[in-house]
Amino acid sequence: MNTSRKLSLTDCILLIMGSMIGSGIFIVPAAMSRELGSPFWLMIAWAATGLLTLLAALNYGELAAMLPKAGGQYIYLKEAYNRMFGFLYGWTLFTVIQTGTIAAVAVAFAKFTGVLFPVISDQNFLIKTGFLNIQTQQILAIAVIWLLTIFNFRPVKTGALLQNVFTLTKIGAILFMIGSGIFYCYTQGARTIDWSVGSTFSTAGFWSIFSVALVGSIFSTDAWNNVTFTGGEINKPERTLPLSLVTGTGMVLLIYLMMNWIYLLVLPFQEIQNANNDRVGTALLSAVFGESGLIIMAILIMISTFGCINGITLSGARVYYAMAQDGLFFSQAKTLNKNHSPQTALILQAIWTSILALSGSYGDLLDYVVFAVLLFYILTVAGVIILRIKRPNENRPYKVPAYPILPLLYILLAGFVCINLLLFKPDYTFPGLGIVLLGIPVYFLVNRKSQKG
Repeated sequence: MNTSRKLSLTDCILLIMGSMIGSGIFIVPAAMSRELGSPFWLMIAWAATGLLTLLAALNYGELAAMLPKAGGQYIYLKEAYNRMFGFLYGWTLFTVIQTGTIAAVAVAFAKFTGVLFPVISDQNFLIKTGFLNIQTQQILAIAVIWLLTIFNFRPVKTGALLQNVFTLTKIGAILFMIGSGIFYCYTQGARTIDWSVGSTFSTAGFWSIFSVALVGSIFSTDAWNNVTFTGGEINKPERTLPLSLVTGTGMVLLIYLMMNWIYLLVLPFQEIQNANNDRVGTALLSAVFGESGLIIMAILIMISTFGCINGITLSGARVYYAMAQDGLFFSQAKTLNKNHSPQTALILQAIWTSILALSGSYGDLLDYVVFAVLLFYILTVAGVIILRIKRPNENRPYKVPAYPILPLLYILLAGFVCINLLLFKPDYTFPGLGIVLLGIPVYFLVNRKSQKG
């Protein structure tokens, strides 16, 4: 795949931003506000998420520059540890992380399309039997999944061009929301924000509450690492990958902080906490534009989610391609079509994603996945230290600054969140851990078959 390095720095930055920005920023602040109990801690939680994400991106930059291959994080884990660790990441990515996210975002796209076209609804069933219930909302979600899957059979530059258009459009849409909020504050007067720490801070187990609240913001900022999956198709990856990781994540995190600040200036905190269906973004635009705000918000989220689906679809298939090259995935997935696109891997990804969208189970799976995502981030950042020890003389075009302080700081902070999630949210974390561990016997079966073959 390295014969087709065509993604520029701009492409990579926009791929990161487009994959990160979905529908989460318009919804999760409601649940976070209820859990944290004050505007102060809401902003601190988003800032903490930003710190964690930037620390991780700085560390991934070293690995990305050192190992600029298709598969990204899968390759880093395989090289730092062994084949099994790489497989467990790829297994979790395929079964839950990537496919579950695509399914959830596609359904979100369909749900907000239903605001414009009421025929698209989770109450409008095309088939309704004892074991099979298919709604128009699911049909549209699956149609979008396959539309973007087939579109990405084309050269990676074509997929990146579509990604760039939709990412720039969604950034413009979010800036429009921020600008609308500022205009509202200028004309109607901004609310006075109560920056006191609130009663939650004095509650026993505050940091467990804080860690649980981070699940929403971490999920909303996830997928920033997807650009590493396309490492085999990037121009000057040793420079482009580290720079795009820091730039792309930094810009999205700044936008997210600004969005939350606008929410607090325009809406009463109680209204954020109790937003209808947690749609804080809709409440914001409704305050500014009245009833037409609902339509505007629906269009903005349709744009945002469509671009997000494309970015995650494009990048995820590169991991399965790399795994197939190592004999750890369906062998057909190791082939490229005439456009140097992993077409079979894209098809396999779309099939499983469609099953998740039909089953409706993706929501539960995604609740489980944040712990698994953090676990693999910790393992990958620890891989920076392991590879420094194992391969001290390896060419490293970019090195993480303040080594080993930054890797250890990330491991400490993310580990603290994981421990709290294990202790105080076991209904979500242990199933996520179970999905990862289920991959161990699968690995030995697949690896044995690969070695015999």
